[in-house]
Amino acid sequence: MTLIEVDEVEKTFPTSHGSLTIFNGITFSVADNDFLAIVGPSGCGKSTLLRLIQGLDRPTLGQVRFRGEPVTSVRREMALVFQNFALYPWLTVKQNVAFGLEALRASPDRLESQVEKYISVVGLEGFEEAYPRELSGGMRQRVGLARALAVEPAVLLMDEPFSALDPLTAEALREEVLQLWRDPGLPPDAVILVTHNIEEALAMADRMIVLSRRPAHVLAGVLVQLPRPRDRKSSAFYDLTDYVYSLVTEADSKKHPEPPAGTKTEPLPSVPDPSP
Repeated sequence: MTLIEVDEVEKTFPTSHGSLTIFNGITFSVADNDFLAIVGPSGCGKSTLLRLIQGLDRPTLGQVRFRGEPVTSVRREMALVFQNFALYPWLTVKQNVAFGLEALRASPDRLESQVEKYISVVGLEGFEEAYPRELSGGMRQRVGLARALAVEPAVLLMDEPFSALDPLTAEALREEVLQLWRDPGLPPDAVILVTHNIEEALAMADRMIVLSRRPAHVLAGVLVQLPRPRDRKSSAFYDLTDYVYSLVTEADSKKHPEPPAGTKTEPLPSVPDPSP
């Protein structure tokens, strides 16, 4: 079942010198049980694309659809985990996790049970009354994850959620997210991860969308068919990392690198000419 369709989407921002096109001709879909990573160079519009998918912003051209319906406003069926934690410093862990449920006007019983459940899921029992300043970076990001999961979204959107963490904490949290993802009793139905870290994307996702430099278009769709848990030291992992890295860094070349043997790629959509 297709959950999300991004159809020939373009986003342009006005500037003092005219307009700036961030990306154009972006087309892909996300199905039930997908774990999709979107990678590309800094400034290519990855985070903007997440905002369009959730309905926080509107495309200049094209359309985003959720379960066949155009996304014209914020969709409650999606939840976003931010890069910089985005917690309210005056609220406790429990109050931060409850924030989304309160906005949805959940009943007191449901609010209490959901908050308790997802604080436990992310391993923060005993810290319910702590404030963000009293938590480590990894614990704060767990609060953000619990807040997103508590509304039990169909789609979890993650905007570089590990980039503000130290390497060891980031790796531990990646594993925790994958454990949650593999649990059929927990939401979501699909995950979209935005990252500039190619190894991170390959370690976590089952599919990748590779974007070019601005104005961005889709360079390739890559199926990640490496067995889990993924061995970053294996030759297959290294070859796939090198292929994606070459795609991004050689985007202006007329000849794209060939994928490693056995790697499946998705057909490229047609891309409009970005020249005026």
